[in-house]
Amino acid sequence: MRVHPRYDGPPTLQYTDSPGDLAVPLLRQRRRLRAALDGLDAAQWASQSRCEEWSVRDVVAHLVGADQFWVLSATAALAGEPTRYLDGFDPVVVPAQMVEETQDQMPAEVLAAYDAGIEAFAAVVGGLDAVQWSIPAEGPPGHVALHVMVRHALWDAWVHERDILLPLGMRQAEERDETQACLEYVAALGPAFLAASGSSRTGTLAVLGTDPTTRVIVHLGETVTVSTENVPPGAVVLEGPSVALVEALSLRGPFPCTVGDEDRWLVNGLATVFDSVSSV
Repeated sequence: MRVHPRYDGPPTLQYTDSPGDLAVPLLRQRRRLRAALDGLDAAQWASQSRCEEWSVRDVVAHLVGADQFWVLSATAALAGEPTRYLDGFDPVVVPAQMVEETQDQMPAEVLAAYDAGIEAFAAVVGGLDAVQWSIPAEGPPGHVALHVMVRHALWDAWVHERDILLPLGMRQAEERDETQACLEYVAALGPAFLAASGSSRTGTLAVLGTDPTTRVIVHLGETVTVSTENVPPGAVVLEGPSVALVEALSLRGPFPCTVGDEDRWLVNGLATVFDSVSSV
């Protein structure tokens, strides 16, 4: 399914709490994965990831291409000229095509490109102040604050890190700020796609995670708003381990709780975009 981001009017997705310096978890996660990749042998690079059509090498190649876009988007945003490249983007077809175009690259070449992408990203987002984090930038939901775009970049790479490591029998280090930022983002991403599509449905989703303790309140409307306020009356509540909730909302596993049929639309937005069947 093609996405149609919202570039004009109110932002599709916004957060009420201060984002802090998201460059810290963003770059930590990438450098941690880089260190893990450095120890892989040829067979491990060629082994199957959790992504059905991709090997470990392919997932890293995808991350290279994604980071090139994030750097482009952030650079343009900081120059006051946010891009508009993602209208009509197909999140299934286009990434697969981009990875296919890298098939002649050996793992060492892919790893070198990944290294370059990390440093390019660090050069753009390192040392930003609160005003800069709030400027409009392009992400899949449309023009959102730069910190929201970076949340997407962190979430996507965090999930793909698990796609690589878990089938290899390797453990992902679980950092509180990374897990929290990923849960705060993915809980709102499906609703944001609904809002960008012109949906007029409203509702409230409360995601209550443990280990680490995380509370995410997502208000759906023309703009999807994320906060850490107390659970409001009438909210649909998801509860369970924070990592398991991120996995489920990212279409990587079942939900650790039950969601009624009448409430599934609140958590199925991402599955719809990927033309997938939700694990709810």
